[in-house]
Amino acid sequence: MNLANLKPFMIQKSAIPRILSRVSPIEINAIAIFPFVFSRGEMTESTKRHETIHFQQQLETFVIFFYLVYLWDYLKARVFLGLSGRESYFALRAEREAYINQDDETYLENRPRWAWLRTGGAK
Repeated sequence: MNLANLKPFMIQKSAIPRILSRVSPIEINAIAIFPFVFSRGEMTESTKRHETIHFQQQLETFVIFFYLVYLWDYLKARVFLGLSGRESYFALRAEREAYINQDDETYLENRPRWAWLRTGGAK
C-alpha cells in the first residue's frame, strides 16, 4: 500500500470548524483531524489539497507526533519569538508547506515525504 495515495474522509458543512474557532488564533474554515477533514461549507479543490497535505503530514508522523511538532512550533513562535497567535499559526512548518502548495494541482502526486519538516518553521 502506497501511503501517498491515501486520502482523508471529507466532511463538509460541519460545525466542528466553527466550534474550534472559539479557541483558535484564526477563523477555521477547514481542519484535518486524522483521518477526517471537517469544513464549514463546500470545500474548494485548493482547500481539499491543503487539508490533504496535513493528512499526509499526520500519516508520516503516526498522527500524535504531528500534533507534538505542531504545538512545539506554535509555542516556539509565540513564547520565544514573541509572534502574535495569527503570525505564529502562519509560521508553522506544517502550515507553510500546505499554504505554499495548496494551489499546485500536481503537488500531492509528487510531494516528497517529510517535506514540511525540512522547511524549518519560524526562526
